[in-house]
Amino acid sequence: MDIVVRRAEPAEYEVVGEITAQAYLRDGLLDFGDDDEYLGELRDVAERAAAAEVLVAVRDGEVLGGVAFVPSGGPMADIAGPGEAEIRMLAVDHAARGRGVGEALVRACADRARATEGCVRLILSTQPTMHAAHRLYERLGFVRTPERDWNPLPDLLDLSLLTYALTL
Repeated sequence: MDIVVRRAEPAEYEVVGEITAQAYLRDGLLDFGDDDEYLGELRDVAERAAAAEVLVAVRDGEVLGGVAFVPSGGPMADIAGPGEAEIRMLAVDHAARGRGVGEALVRACADRARATEGCVRLILSTQPTMHAAHRLYERLGFVRTPERDWNPLPDLLDLSLLTYALTL
């Protein structure tokens, strides 16, 4: 059976939160590991579902990954401006990587952005070490926007996020 991308159901929030938290932990993306404050935010899918559209990729009833789609600079937007939608917290279960799950989630976000009235661009932030993700974004038509790179924790000088945009 193919991968199905749809809105997450409340009963799946815990699974999506744990997939997201484990992806960030296993990939070494949290500066403070298990003690990182952001870990709680990654696990709190109910809160993000109240402020954005949380999508899941499912195959044969199993949740393989998730993403938050933030339309038109919604409350969860980090860098989206007018006419832009944003992708946040894309994560794929470690065992499901390399099977097209991340691509399916990003494509679903692009489709939603195209269907959002007035949306002309889909943007995202990514860490410099996420090389496989960078290749995926570029393959799907995203381009680097270095003028928008930013640091979510200015006290940590070594935490810089790269940005990408897809013109719709």
